[in-house]
Amino acid sequence: MATTESRPAMTPARDAGASAKDAGAPARRVSPQARGMLALAATVAIWAAFALSARALSASSLQPADAALLRFGVPVVVLAPALWRRRRSIAAVPPATAAKIVCGAGVPFFLAAMYGGSLTSAAFVGSLIPGMVPLFVSALMVAGGRGAPRGTQAAGLALIAAGVVALVWRYVVPVDTDVLAGAGVLLLASGLWALYTVGLKEVSLDPVGSIGLLCVPSFAVMALLVLTGVLPTGLASAEGADIALFLVVQGLGVGLCAGLLYAFAIRRLGAERSSVFGSLSPVAVVLLAVPLLHESPTPSVLVGVPVITAGVVLANRRRAAGAGARATATTAAGTATAAATAATTDTAATTDTDTDAATDTDAATDTDTAADPKGAVDA
Repeated sequence: MATTESRPAMTPARDAGASAKDAGAPARRVSPQARGMLALAATVAIWAAFALSARALSASSLQPADAALLRFGVPVVVLAPALWRRRRSIAAVPPATAAKIVCGAGVPFFLAAMYGGSLTSAAFVGSLIPGMVPLFVSALMVAGGRGAPRGTQAAGLALIAAGVVALVWRYVVPVDTDVLAGAGVLLLASGLWALYTVGLKEVSLDPVGSIGLLCVPSFAVMALLVLTGVLPTGLASAEGADIALFLVVQGLGVGLCAGLLYAFAIRRLGAERSSVFGSLSPVAVVLLAVPLLHESPTPSVLVGVPVITAGVVLANRRRAAGAGARATATTAAGTATAAATAATTDTAATTDTDTDAATDTDAATDTDTAADPKGAVDA
């Protein structure tokens, strides 16, 4: 009886707590969007830091192999327990798909980005690599039997191409072989990243599993190349400040945080808003390169970077309802499947079960996968 009588006494307290929770619910409903914007802002800052570090590597005491070891080794060490639990699902990825991911964002991509950055500028790295990804992905889609880009997406891709021409034109007459070679290597890196983007569409791993699939074999390859003397290393004699900088930017930032933060941002804000906002990273690179690397934007940079950015934004715009429905039926079906997979992935990777995730699936469905400038996970 005593227990029975005590329950009504506790009910008002619970009701009061529930009422207080309900009263505060409207204010908390804004916070998921705010957290998504913060995650996206941090992701863009990390992407910009990657471009800046690619340019700064040539002036540091580290070799490209050293930066690669930090880039791929830190995530492996930090995520080792989680990766061990996912070892079977990672090993089950088809070899062809795994090769796309490992080659597209692993050692070949990293070395190409670092070498191209050493020959050009941070603005080139920040613009050419992410900016050309939509073009390369569209080309891969067309080669795979998908329909050709139409409407605003085609216009956006044309703007990207025009921006790249504006960016490199002044180095064609007269010919600057170093810059043109660097730009060519950066275009190669962008094509590799597009391959990585396509590969991610073919796997059902969560973000942590995707990071493991990329970093474990990449770190093993880099360690083998360094131990056998194929690539030089200066890690033992490098300055501590350089090691700390690349450990934070490449290892923790690009290798670990960017992918997880971008997946979280997509879940909160939707793929369309995230990709359009993410396309501002070239502008951030140009602005940050002035005080940090003492680079002065040339007229070609001031013209080419905004045009590339506008092209990426236009290529990622939501298609008008009903426009080109017949021509894009196959692509839309594939996008819906990829969006459903991405929504499941992001939910598994995040303990927060807020119901706003459903809206992100809708937004991701409306975004053409060929126009994604960064892929599902980040660099």
